[in-house]
Amino acid sequence: MSYPVDGIVFDLDGTVYLGNAALPGSVDGIAELRRRGKKTLFVTNKPLEPREAYAAKLIRLGIPAEPDDVITSAYVLGHHLARVHPELRYYVIGEESLRQELRGHGLTIVDELWDQDEKEVLDVTGIDAVIVAFDRTLDYRKLNTAYQALLQGAYFFATNADKACPMPGGSIPDAGATIAALEQITGRTLDLLAGKPSAIIMEVALARLGCPAARAMMVGDRLETDMLMGRQAGMLTAAVLTGAATRTEAEALAHPPTFILDNIGALPSLID
Repeated sequence: MSYPVDGIVFDLDGTVYLGNAALPGSVDGIAELRRRGKKTLFVTNKPLEPREAYAAKLIRLGIPAEPDDVITSAYVLGHHLARVHPELRYYVIGEESLRQELRGHGLTIVDELWDQDEKEVLDVTGIDAVIVAFDRTLDYRKLNTAYQALLQGAYFFATNADKACPMPGGSIPDAGATIAALEQITGRTLDLLAGKPSAIIMEVALARLGCPAARAMMVGDRLETDMLMGRQAGMLTAAVLTGAATRTEAEALAHPPTFILDNIGALPSLID
């Protein structure tokens, strides 16, 4: 049985590529889908690079792409906050690319409190909201600043909540660990999650595809984000076994994906 699909949203890490190498089936599979007139978008929870950088990487791997073909959790968060909270002053646990993305949406980013001792109770006057993201430069100053601001009632936002980021040879800690630490020590929970599996990122993706959810598909390697988000949006779903998920785990879900595939290359033969 084949399904009518007009638009397809692909996760990147563990689905299209891993590290600096395209995964089996991705280049040819995406090319064939495009040849058949299917619209394609790429979605990533990683807030480490601008959309231009992800598009350039796809091109290097043999997949033509424009920046508008890529949706990042950083872009979605900036786009959303610029509409609903443009007046707030934001403290960011994240890397410089994320700060630049948020400033590009007209948001005010608070500098580090370099004049204060990070080992003491900090005066966080002027911080209205904390944003947590994947940050490989995380240190005690950042953790303490966010902690003090959240205790004082600042909003609690995040780009993504992934526990780990897949890398060649294994994985490294992602934003989920930082969020969990702050939730544990403050008793707070997130006010807003912009990235997968949030409905916000899929609303942006479907609007960009220009097709209804019933004729769109989410393709990814993570069951708790990619597959959950696609199903909740009313989309078809395809779990690929090139990243985090195993076939046993996917089949054991209460609502298994529409397809469980070895890789993207198997997809064109399954959809109209």
